[in-house]
Amino acid sequence: MSQYFDLGDETLWNPSNGASRMFMRQVAVFEAELELRSGIGPMENDECQISPEIFETFINALLAKHRRTSHAIWLALSEGFVGTALVLAERAGIQQDWARLAVAPEAPFADVQVSTGTGSSTPAEGGAWAAGTV
Repeated sequence: MSQYFDLGDETLWNPSNGASRMFMRQVAVFEAELELRSGIGPMENDECQISPEIFETFINALLAKHRRTSHAIWLALSEGFVGTALVLAERAGIQQDWARLAVAPEAPFADVQVSTGTGSSTPAEGGAWAAGTV
């Protein structure tokens, strides 16, 4: 079984039901995170329609957020969704202005992080926290 992500009469993507369910749940997460509608309609009878105008606004906001963020965890959690959304945008004929999206990154690690080695809010020397890999 599979589901269809359509733009009018054209199918942009036809993933399995499980992959589709996971993607649709992530759509809801990123709509909430960006405070924007995605333009990806509800899945009804194994089909959903994509509104290109709304999706274009969403994808550009998603890319801007992704390019501005230097938080390793946020990036790790979002990369699969961003990649899939980019492929959908490309298949929908939505062009991204990469030069406009190239902005200076935010200050890295703005959140308080606790090192597993010391239990403090400062990284242990030489550990994964210090290297920025956690």
